[in-house]
Amino acid sequence: MSEAVNMNVLFITADQWRGDCLSALGHPCLKTPNLDRLARDGVLFRRHYAQATPCGPARASLYTGLYLHNHRSVVNGTPLDARHTNVALEARKAGFEPVLFGYTDISADPRAHAPGDPALSSYNGLLPGMTPVVWWKDDQLAWLAHLKARGYDVPPGSNEVFRPKADFPDAAGRGPTFAPARYRSEDSNTAFLTSEAIKYISVRGEQRWFVHVSYWAPHPPFVAPEPYHALYHPSDVPPPVRAASPEVEAEQHPWLAYHLFHQKGTGHTVGVTGADNLALSEDDLLQVRATYYGMMSEVDAQVGRLIDHLKSTGEYERTLIVFGSDHGEQLGDHWLFAKYGYFDQSFRIPLILRDPRRSADGGRGRVVSAFTENIDVMPTILDWLGGRVPVECDGESLLPFCRGETDPHWRREAHWAYDFRDVVGQKIEQALGLTSDQCTVSVIRDERYKYVHFTTLPALFFDLEEDPEEFRNLADDPAYRGLVLEYAQKMLSWRMAHDERGLANTMLAPTGPVERSGPRR
Repeated sequence: MSEAVNMNVLFITADQWRGDCLSALGHPCLKTPNLDRLARDGVLFRRHYAQATPCGPARASLYTGLYLHNHRSVVNGTPLDARHTNVALEARKAGFEPVLFGYTDISADPRAHAPGDPALSSYNGLLPGMTPVVWWKDDQLAWLAHLKARGYDVPPGSNEVFRPKADFPDAAGRGPTFAPARYRSEDSNTAFLTSEAIKYISVRGEQRWFVHVSYWAPHPPFVAPEPYHALYHPSDVPPPVRAASPEVEAEQHPWLAYHLFHQKGTGHTVGVTGADNLALSEDDLLQVRATYYGMMSEVDAQVGRLIDHLKSTGEYERTLIVFGSDHGEQLGDHWLFAKYGYFDQSFRIPLILRDPRRSADGGRGRVVSAFTENIDVMPTILDWLGGRVPVECDGESLLPFCRGETDPHWRREAHWAYDFRDVVGQKIEQALGLTSDQCTVSVIRDERYKYVHFTTLPALFFDLEEDPEEFRNLADDPAYRGLVLEYAQKMLSWRMAHDERGLANTMLAPTGPVERSGPRR
């Protein structure tokens, strides 16, 4: 393709995909051949991190390029201020119409809607600027209609469709997530979204396109269609990283002591909630992990379908491909499921970029060890489209890495935040004696050390070289007092340098407004 013509964007996200879960990174059992071949033909970022959890805040950072403390959509259901731009709105300025297959989990700003608008009753809102071709909330109605048209008995209640087959042979002794889904793999929601995206791309002809495929899997409930449900055996699955008991694990921190025994979120199977996580036997837990990997392999296969279609039509050499996730998954590590807290498993996620231009040939197959963040995805896509990166954006384009370049001044750590306030129920505030605004955590993590700062609760400090699984909190160890202070000051300096700057670098001069932009480093 001509170096001057940057055409299409295929922006793929899988929900709740851990950063260690790629066979290209040496996972002990998981196989992801299609993502591996994409990585060989592009660039794999092995130290890539989400900036927030859960889904709503994580995606707000992904789509706006802003840290949590700047976009302030802090929990699922917190509105994203309509004044913030995002990757879809900016792509439109470059002449593209971004289209959605899936969901974006962006909570609408109530000030831009009339009272009683259904958009204000769910956090599963649409990212402004996205044109929904197939858009589902938790109900996934378009997929359910597809199943019904295919002859399935679609039960009432969207979650019921994920209930596995009853009385499945060989299920005895394999745990509640072993039995396969009631639908065939070719009819899964993952396959459905893929097919719809391929249909859309196939009729675009020479027109430029921007397709965002937002897969639900491997988000729980953990259930996989045949043959993926049995692709991995529990005996081959790495065991969870955790203390001897939840009670021992809870000794690390007051927040952890509360959350371990009040876990929330979608349960590992239909009919249970996060509160049931601690009741899983070790065998059942290993099967949950095996099913999670099976769901990943199904996503991998569908990504392969997309890639194969692009290659067969010649679009592969005109398309920037981005594969990533919104956040990770604890998967039983530290006795936790879902994506809440401060552990790496909830925040380290995959990122693969494939730039088709000849200028990127020198970077193909590269594995980047620099710390990259989800806030970098928006400016990367805008850079490809030839658009202007908004001055308020916290992230930076990663396309130079695709060209084989290395910036000696690139960031040397990752940052993320977690907000655990309960605005409606106030349960955790009452349990821990906090105000809602005190229910916040900020994290700085580099190659050696990790500092976790709670607004009013005790801090944590880990030496990741000596304790990579984060079991020993050294914050009160006199031998580490100097380092704790150093990292607290480093976090403060970082935060000051990354305050919201929408107009801060604009000055009204006699000749009109003067604006300075560029990296925050």
